[in-house]
Amino acid sequence: MDDAISRAWRAHRSYLIDLAFRMLGDIGTAEDLVQEAFLRLLQQPVGDIEDERGWLIVVTSRLCIDHIRSARSRREYPEDMAVRGYRDPGPAAVDPADRVTLDDEVRLALLVVLEHLTPAERVVFVLHDVFQLPFDVIGLTVGRPSPACRQLAHRARRKIAESTNGGPATVEPAAHQVVTSKFIAACATGDLDCLLAVLDPDVSGEVDAREGLVVVGAHRVGRNVLRFWGGPEIVMVSQPVGAQPAVLAFVERKLIGLLALTIDGSRITKVHIFVNQSTLEPLRAQLSHMF
Repeated sequence: MDDAISRAWRAHRSYLIDLAFRMLGDIGTAEDLVQEAFLRLLQQPVGDIEDERGWLIVVTSRLCIDHIRSARSRREYPEDMAVRGYRDPGPAAVDPADRVTLDDEVRLALLVVLEHLTPAERVVFVLHDVFQLPFDVIGLTVGRPSPACRQLAHRARRKIAESTNGGPATVEPAAHQVVTSKFIAACATGDLDCLLAVLDPDVSGEVDAREGLVVVGAHRVGRNVLRFWGGPEIVMVSQPVGAQPAVLAFVERKLIGLLALTIDGSRITKVHIFVNQSTLEPLRAQLSHMF
């Protein structure tokens, strides 16, 4: 991988995996498709692409559309439906009474209801309503004009509302997505200064494994976050849990932590980290049921 591709990989990989995960709900597939997008970038003639980030967003999103369509085709077979309909919890199943929950129940916002959308509706909805990309850019992905993309987003919102018993589509505020994206990028690159830029000076941090221990102050919290959650070996994606802005952390495609963020304006005022299995096992179970 040449220097230009390496720079693009470091600069854009975490964002693209976050984007792909929000469409797919599967961290392994998200990583694979982003890698495929970079392989295609590597095959492009030097100088042909002016906006690498935009090009990678379009290619990654198209790969996601193809995967969603393919996955739906595979699930039409009876044997696939039988496997999806029955899962043996095994001896390690977590007693619901022992679960540590957020917002009264552990649930991943949007991932379940997104299954009610067509591939194009899902991609348009995630790109626009979650990542705030303009419809003219989204049109390059789905191969439709901006007005058609706008209509797809409207249809997606209506389906999501219907699937949540008429309630509003659960989408984090745009400002929250901006903050969590910056948080993820700082962790991926180990950049303390960038992390401090999104932490409130009086931010507090705590972890469920050490109940009662609270760290206060941006520098202390930031250094601890990067010490335990920084670096390219940890893959993070933004995914609200209930109504709580949160980040899921994976190592070798296994969920190892949930970082719940309290956000006020453009700053994170609290980082509550969950690593106990009583929280992570229900989340892993929900992720395994998405596709």
